[in-house]
Amino acid sequence: MKPIFLVCFLLCLLIPTSHATPDHDDSTSSGTSIIFYTLGSLDYAFDIFSLPTRINPPISIAHEIKITDGPSVNFNGHFPSPSSSPSLLSLLRNQTLLQTVDNRPDPPPLQLVYVSERNGVSNIYYDEVYFDNTRSTRSIRKRSSFEVPERVQVPLLNLEDSQNRISMKDRPSLAGDYLVYVSTHEDFGVARTSTAAVYSTKLKSGVTRRLTPYSVADFSPSVSPSGKWTAVASYGASGWEGEVKELSTDIYVFLTRDGTHRVKVVEHGGWPCWGDETTLYFHRRGEDEWWSIYRAILPKNRPISTESVVIERVTPPGLHVFTPATSLGNKNFIAVATRRPTSKFRHIELFDLEKNEFKELTRLVSPQTHHFNPFMSSDSTRVGYHRCRLGGNGRESSKLLLQNLPSPDPDISLFRLDGSFPSVSPSGDQIAYTDFPGVYVINPDGRNRRQLYDGFAFSTAWNPVHKGIIYTSAGPKFASVGTEVDIISINVDGVDQSRIKKLTTNSKNNAFPSPSPDGKWIVFRSGRSGYKNLYIMDAEEGEKGGLRRLTNGSWSDTMPNWSPDGEWIAFASDRDSPDSGSFELYMVHPNGTGLRKVIKAAEPISYPHQYQPYGEIFTVKLNGSDVKRLTHNPYEDGTPTWVPRRIKAVDVKWLEDRPGCDFEDCHWLSDMSSHGGAKANLNGAQCGGPGGSF
Repeated sequence: MKPIFLVCFLLCLLIPTSHATPDHDDSTSSGTSIIFYTLGSLDYAFDIFSLPTRINPPISIAHEIKITDGPSVNFNGHFPSPSSSPSLLSLLRNQTLLQTVDNRPDPPPLQLVYVSERNGVSNIYYDEVYFDNTRSTRSIRKRSSFEVPERVQVPLLNLEDSQNRISMKDRPSLAGDYLVYVSTHEDFGVARTSTAAVYSTKLKSGVTRRLTPYSVADFSPSVSPSGKWTAVASYGASGWEGEVKELSTDIYVFLTRDGTHRVKVVEHGGWPCWGDETTLYFHRRGEDEWWSIYRAILPKNRPISTESVVIERVTPPGLHVFTPATSLGNKNFIAVATRRPTSKFRHIELFDLEKNEFKELTRLVSPQTHHFNPFMSSDSTRVGYHRCRLGGNGRESSKLLLQNLPSPDPDISLFRLDGSFPSVSPSGDQIAYTDFPGVYVINPDGRNRRQLYDGFAFSTAWNPVHKGIIYTSAGPKFASVGTEVDIISINVDGVDQSRIKKLTTNSKNNAFPSPSPDGKWIVFRSGRSGYKNLYIMDAEEGEKGGLRRLTNGSWSDTMPNWSPDGEWIAFASDRDSPDSGSFELYMVHPNGTGLRKVIKAAEPISYPHQYQPYGEIFTVKLNGSDVKRLTHNPYEDGTPTWVPRRIKAVDVKWLEDRPGCDFEDCHWLSDMSSHGGAKANLNGAQCGGPGGSF
């Protein structure tokens, strides 16, 4: 899926094409809007939960504590150690919570640091959960200590700075006075270079220091028990080469205080976690194709290097095991996420290091939903994780159709749509999108949703002149040049099958139609020559009304986009390196002259634990200058459409109940019989479902 989505979110923003005039905020009528799709995001109703580790079966839902309390995406938690409590208390006093902090009842609260998205921006939060001390069990959750009267969590990072405000935050941990985490707020302008780096912020002063060298990408930091060392999964200065299934990260350690004394300790590994000052656990895919937990034993009295570190496999083959978590309270077991051949869901289990045995936890509580990224309390009595708060196949009436996101550009408003390949009608009264299968239209306020086509389709484009005409690619997505895909037009006001008109006839992967501003012609890509190149045909009669080849070569030209003035067609191409998966942006006049490259694909990976760990929204000028990144999040943003007006900055909810928690895991994890050929993302939950990332 890489080539298509990568070029789509860059290409569609290269030249605005929509002529829509949707409802806009009269007070800020100047500016434009971008509507785009984010893979799975609006289904990720994640909250953080916890189970006790020292309870004997039968374990049940009554033992599970829901720590966070939505509505948001809450993930990647961390139980602070006692050494961090004084700094946390000092911070809370400074935030005028003195009375609450100094009147804590017994028993003591369960403290949590975690990542949460509020209004489309991620930050790191602190919360406390008290238990009802009038009951015989501590599994009864009481109100958060900061519910006054509604729940108020305490942010640990100041996002007022305009640069830092819109950025991705991940995997926090506390080490004494310091918060260590990943952020993407620094962009030093090197194409195809990740902006993900590890930082430390002193809680008392707010002073932040970058620990990752520039031009290097660090992920998943883990701080050693003493706080002296931090381990990360990293790829180096060579940058990202476009491969997303396996980032080929290595594990480095460095001093937490300043990032110095950086040294590689493990080749080919991800998601490090300290067992003690000289032991690291991590995951990797073994030669037998099973993802397993490994242990790296660092030397005590000689220089550390990959040659001096001893690597041992910990978990056996026969199931996939990811994202280890440890505790100082008990070194005899670790917590892990597993994917067993008998289940299609990920679950949290304990692995006994002495007996080499697994102890199942979450499958006994919520068997029909994914559980991700365990973390353990310092006394080893509790394990935390995140999962969908709705359980398996839940429904959420408050699910959003359009989510307004903050934008770093004051002239552009951003909206995430719960549907792929959106486009807005010329009058602005309808949005078309695909939903695999099917092509739909809906009003911007969520009303009048209709299915116009019930087959598999991708991409939508409205004719800017002829009212109510939509073009789409009918057939399977991401297919070879000879796959049966054709361009069809759909009359929104037509009846049944009479509304459908087939415009191409050879069925050789004809896709991504884009009409000319006068509504007379369509540019599209086709595999009819054996390669994916660009063609132009009549917008009403299709090939029968005229067909002309625009580009020609043994490479892939795809996702064309006609400029509003009709002078240019922008498209993506791998012509400089065919079949490499690395696409660049080009422009050409409709008569085939003036071909030129605009920019090398500039998307940096921001978060490698996702089902697809790439995809952000950018803008760029036609001369290739002034590349701007608009989104920062752990998801794949793509298929944007540009609307030449500022849409009113409000969220729009679905007017009907919609399925929740329905998202994909890595497809190859379902085929555990062969394991051949498929590789995974080393530094997270192996390219898979959303939670793998978190």
